[in-house]
Formats: sequence, structure tokens, C-alpha cells
Amino acid sequence: MSISVFELFKIGVGPSSSHTVGPMVAARQFVCDLEEQGALTKTDRVEVHLYGSLALTGIGHGTDMAVLMGLEGEAPDTIDVDAIEGRLAGIEKHQQLILNGLRAIHFERERDLLFHKEEFLPQHSNGMTCKAFAGDDCLFERSYFSIGGGFVLSEDDFQHREQIATLLPYDFSSAEELMSLCDRHGWTIAELAMENEKAFRSEQEIKDALWHIWEVMDASIQRGCHQSGVLPGGLGVRRRAEEHYRELSKQTDEERRRGLSILDWVSLYALAVNEENAARGRIVTAPTNGAAGVIPATIAYYVHFVHEPEEHGDLKDQVVEFMLTAGAIGMLFKKNASISAAEVGCQGEIGVACSMASAGLAAVQGGSNQQIENAAEIGMEHNLGLTCDPIGGLVQVPCIERNTMGAVKAINAARLALRGTGAHIVPLDSVIETMRQTGIDMQSKYKETSLGGLAVNAVNC
Repeated sequence: MSISVFELFKIGVGPSSSHTVGPMVAARQFVCDLEEQGALTKTDRVEVHLYGSLALTGIGHGTDMAVLMGLEGEAPDTIDVDAIEGRLAGIEKHQQLILNGLRAIHFERERDLLFHKEEFLPQHSNGMTCKAFAGDDCLFERSYFSIGGGFVLSEDDFQHREQIATLLPYDFSSAEELMSLCDRHGWTIAELAMENEKAFRSEQEIKDALWHIWEVMDASIQRGCHQSGVLPGGLGVRRRAEEHYRELSKQTDEERRRGLSILDWVSLYALAVNEENAARGRIVTAPTNGAAGVIPATIAYYVHFVHEPEEHGDLKDQVVEFMLTAGAIGMLFKKNASISAAEVGCQGEIGVACSMASAGLAAVQGGSNQQIENAAEIGMEHNLGLTCDPIGGLVQVPCIERNTMGAVKAINAARLALRGTGAHIVPLDSVIETMRQTGIDMQSKYKETSLGGLAVNAVNC
């Protein structure tokens, strides 16, 4: 399946790519499919059935909100996040949905939005089935699967996903193939990724869009650094980024760049993004929402502490190189394993984000393709087996702090790789396959179901 870098970096809304962004996309797709079938104007009731992980942690992840907004025709990258709460209150008060902004229907939450916590659809653990009715007659029914990172496949797409891909001029299915193609053409990983992206849009459009992605990431850092209070959801988690920012801002330039102080800033950047995510703010899925702080924090580290225009060139070009490199690595995980915590645990989210960030950082610091692959391998190797056990089904504990760990680990992985020659014993492909196998072996209670780990033990302490 061919993947674009813009499928791994998507502007969206928190708190979860698989449980918020994906269901919103799926619900919106359903009403579009319904209209295409000529059944929208006949519909007077809609049922949405949520299965597996979507049902088990859906409330904490905002899945209910996402479904309702999607049914009303909203998309994650354009929805007014500040208006969501008011709109939800209006739906509850009037018991009315406006499908795709066109067709008003009666809606009763307990009757029409159903959580099947004991049932999993066979195709994927994040499944949902949407049904449209005229009276008692079912006009149209379709299942959709949120497969991680905001990716959504319908049941038909799921069966034929290899046939719906765009053909890329330099497609690759493994790190070995990627490295071989780069060697053959004398390209960096970012240069090959750019050639593939040209199958979708022009080079200037690619550069402008990736720079805009960074601007949204940076805006989420800035906003997170200036917001205080308690995060929604009932855990009483207090936002910390604003306080950390105030304290760190008192440092002189010399103090700021001294010793481990730099890591305080890196942790701040990641905290800020993921507190915004937990507050249902505007963030970039990178490659998921739960891991959305790792890559922005790593880029911010490069921007504020590493980049020198005289030595490294134009910042925009460097950010583009970072994202293209990181995207190519992310594609390998997406194709050959998973970026869904519901499938493989948090190794598929924080682990993949760390691997991607490590590779991107090594690239913009002049690393060879071999050093970049080594950085990506280190970044994942030391996240293998990482479980997903969010307390209360919320993307808060341990998820927010886990992003700080992922960003710091990514920086260390890149530094280790750049100190070496690029030669390494464990190939990236082997680490990806190990991650996949580990995810298969992992018990379901450790895969975004909130049925084990901290989600159980921290509550009982």
C-alpha cells in the first residue's frame, strides 16, 4: 500500500488519532457514502455501533464527540475546536443531528450510539458500523476501521487495500529496498521521498505543505506553553507546561544552553503539545495523536539549539528534509507492522514516533543514509514491548509524560548513530518485524483497552 508523508502528518484534533480523528473521518465518510447512494434525504435515524477498543476507551478518547461531529459533516483538520462543546450541548438539548449539514434527524444517544465492549470485529480492533434507517427499514449499512494515525478503511477498502494505492515511481516495502534505491540513484532518503511525493503534488507544494505542518506543530507548542488549569476527563490532571515555561524563560541564553537544561526545554515542548492534545486542541498527528509531541519536540530542539544558518542552510529546507526522512521511516512501520496502539501497544505510537524523529534529526545533522537507518533502529529497539495502558481511557497518564521520554530518547538515538559509521548489527527491518511479533504476542489488556497495567493498578493504589 503506497503511503504519502501527508498521511503520517495530518492536521487534526485531540485527543486520539485512532479514537477521535479516525472515527470523525469514518462518520463523515458514512454520510458522504449515504448521500452518494441517494439515501441521505430519506434517512430519519442513524445508528453507530462501536466495537472493541473504540468501545472500551471511546468515552475517554472523545470517540462519541468525534462520531457526532463527523455525522454532521465535520473534518478533523477544519473543525472549529472551540465550538465543539457548545455544539455537543445543542445536540443533547434538542436531540437532533444535521447529517452532513443537510438533513436534520432525531437523535437519542443511548439508542443510537452503542458501545459493544465485549465484541471485536474480525478485521481490526478499532471497528465501527454505521446504519441509516427510514422508519424500521435499513437503507444503508457500512463498517469502517480506524487502523491508526487517523487512517480509515471501509470494509471494502480493507479487503482491497493493495489495489487502491497510488503507484509510486520509487516504491519500497522494506528498509533494505529503501537503502538500495537510494544507493542506486545516489539520493538521500529525503530526496527519494520527495521524488515519490511528486506523484501527488509539485515540489513547491510539498515544501509549502510540510512547512505549514511544522507551523501548526509549533503553534501547538506555543499555545500549550500559555494554557493552565485542569485537563478534561475527570482525572484532575493539572497542566504543567505553562508553569515550566515560566520558570525556564527566566534563564539567560547561557543557562539555557548549559548541560541538561536543553532537555528541560525538549520535555517542555512535548508536554505542551500533548496537553493541547488531551484538551482536544489542534495538533498534528505524527504519526498518531497519543505520540504527537515527540516529533514537534525534536524539531523544536533542532530549531532552537542546533540549527545554524551558515552551517546548515535554510531552516525551511531543513524542516522539509526532517519530515521527508521521518515520513519514509514511518511508512515502513505502517506497511510492515502497525502504528495503532490497539493492535501493538504503545510501541506502535511512541516507539514509531521516536524512530521517525531519530531518523529525521540524524538527517538534518548531516548523517549518511546508513547512520539515519541506525538512528531509526535505535529509536525503536529501545521501545520494544511498550504497552498502552491509559488510566481512565484518557490520553493523559502515562501518555503525556511518555512523549517527553520519546523525544529525549530520539535525540539520544540520533547522537549515538552520528557518533558511529552507520554500521550496526540489527537491521531496521528486523526491529520492525520484532515489533510486529511483539504486538501479536502482547495481551489485549495492554493494547489501548484500559483493562491492565497502570490503567488498573494506579487506580487501585
